[in-house]
Amino acid sequence: MPQTPLELARVAALAADAKKAADIVLLDLSSKTDVCDYFLICTGATARQVDAIVDEVRERVHANCAVSPLSCEGRAQLSWVLLDYGSVVVHVFQPEARAFYRLESLWGDADRVELDLAGANGDA
Repeated sequence: MPQTPLELARVAALAADAKKAADIVLLDLSSKTDVCDYFLICTGATARQVDAIVDEVRERVHANCAVSPLSCEGRAQLSWVLLDYGSVVVHVFQPEARAFYRLESLWGDADRVELDLAGANGDA
């Protein structure tokens, strides 16, 4: 069944949360750019955690939304991995890369979407 971009973003956020991603932020860019509707941004403390978050997002989005990313960039270095789902772009950073690129600041005028992940227990 088709999912809205927001539903896909929420599935990705729950997947990231299940792998203990930190500082999960969903930015609504639908009125700011034609590139995509949402940026999901999160942090993994180590390369291993970034890799686990990316795997979980890919698996859950595929299982729940029946889509695969159009592209996956940065998997070799694991300091910033980008999963492009067209309408939703998932950014998984290590802390240093997130601080350097500051996507939340670059898109500071974008609305933040409340995710309410507390108590989700990874259910998606």
